[in-house]
Amino acid sequence: MPDKQVLKKSRIVVLISGSGSNLQAIIDGCKDQQINAEIAMVISNRPNVFGLERAEQAGIANACIDHKDFTSREAFDQALSDKLNSINPDLIVLAGFMRILTPEFVTNFLGRLVNIHPSLLPKYPGLNTHQRAIDDGEDQAGVTVHFVTPELDGGPAIIQAPVLIEANDDASTLAAKVLIEEHRIYPRAISWFVDGRLSLTNGKAMFDNETLPSHGAQSPATI
Repeated sequence: MPDKQVLKKSRIVVLISGSGSNLQAIIDGCKDQQINAEIAMVISNRPNVFGLERAEQAGIANACIDHKDFTSREAFDQALSDKLNSINPDLIVLAGFMRILTPEFVTNFLGRLVNIHPSLLPKYPGLNTHQRAIDDGEDQAGVTVHFVTPELDGGPAIIQAPVLIEANDDASTLAAKVLIEEHRIYPRAISWFVDGRLSLTNGKAMFDNETLPSHGAQSPATI
């Protein structure tokens, strides 16, 4: 009987700007084979952040491309693009990467860029999502994994996870609850992509050749 075929591991690059808690969830997901991929490199736009230390501790190649070394957003994006093209990853994962990418950059890697955003998109794109949800009297908040398109936080949703906003929640306690869900659903979405089940096709998020709803899959998901 022939040996069972072993699927080739995909190569991913993770972009960070800070402590890298989602990066750690992805590192752990690759280590325990929840994600059939290897992290080819971790890149930060800020020096000396803890996320780079996480990568170093895990034996993962890492680099800093400091955005402050560039005179324009376009120049930084070109340097980042050049670095990514030299690696040629299957997937580029934004994990707390606090940069608005130029349309040219996004178009260059369209379909290979995913991001995680701490709200139930399309509600509350941008910053300060938790406080805005509380101020508006929402009864729930949450997190969305989505494909990146030139529209800020506007790409097709892949998966969402809601959390309840309780009477005693402030922005910090709500952020902590949302972060738990981030660490749970981001590895799942990455796993779908590297397994060939998830794609961006004609502007739509597709899962197993079916168009996902506008809000993506809901977690806990059956798929």
